[in-house]
Amino acid sequence: MNAIEVENLTKCFGKFCAVDHIDFEVKRGEIFGFLGANGAGKSTTIRMLCGLLQSTEGTARVGGYDINKEPERVKENIGYMSQRFSLYEDLTVEENINFYGRVYGLTNGEIAQRKDWVLEIANLRGREKSITGTLAGGWKQRLALGCAVLHRPRIVFLDEPTSGVDPLMRRRFWELINDLSAEGVTVLVTTHYLEEAEYCNDIILINAGRIIAGGSPKELKREHIRTPILEVQCSNVIEAMSLIEHNPWAIETSVFGTRLHVSVQEERAGRGAIRRLLQENNIKLQTMERIVPSLEDVFIYLLDQEAKRAA
Repeated sequence: MNAIEVENLTKCFGKFCAVDHIDFEVKRGEIFGFLGANGAGKSTTIRMLCGLLQSTEGTARVGGYDINKEPERVKENIGYMSQRFSLYEDLTVEENINFYGRVYGLTNGEIAQRKDWVLEIANLRGREKSITGTLAGGWKQRLALGCAVLHRPRIVFLDEPTSGVDPLMRRRFWELINDLSAEGVTVLVTTHYLEEAEYCNDIILINAGRIIAGGSPKELKREHIRTPILEVQCSNVIEAMSLIEHNPWAIETSVFGTRLHVSVQEERAGRGAIRRLLQENNIKLQTMERIVPSLEDVFIYLLDQEAKRAA
């Protein structure tokens, strides 16, 4: 049995359709990425799957329970970490753990046992009496994850769990997610950090409430990016992009930090065309090399295809 089965799931607010007839399945024990830009419909979907919001059409089964007919059973069997920090900032670390343990119906003995585990994974041992609001963002997120899984749920929903967290802490947070998956916990995580999706077993990409692609990271790259991508570093990235993107040999051009990613029909001809164009416009070319496409390349390509179909 799949951990999550979604069928024709739809949520409309008046005439606005935030989630538009989506279907997907999540296998037990996998890390499943639900990716898209802010406002794409990720959080609305999560709220429905957690039994917090009734769907307009369609339904889903989470842990075998119907989200519309059995929302309380769904809530009993999942862990949920919201996009915003959800613990009580005026309570101590220990008080937050105790509070959530009681909410989940754990005995005092069970709370004491799980408290040790939470303090260990959050790296907060010795800071039990610290006021939660004084903790750095990354430590808060680790504590929030620990509290979300105090009752040992088999399915965990993490909604933008690393938003606002520094890169090092994000990596450590994903180590915790991998540990949960290794223990057989199913993790559905939403994020707009596309590089994080490389850690997922399977992914779906959502835009404007509709699923536009799905598969493993390797499958998405292989199926949607079949042309060479050249990474270009030059003296004036914005001007270079403006010059390159209007040429027929440039399939897709986008800025990645201080560099350009240019998708071309043929590598050798593309290299020559870029070099000549930059030279003619007095833009100094520093480096140019072919790269393996990233999921961000895939997402930008798919959004471009969606825009072309809508035009």
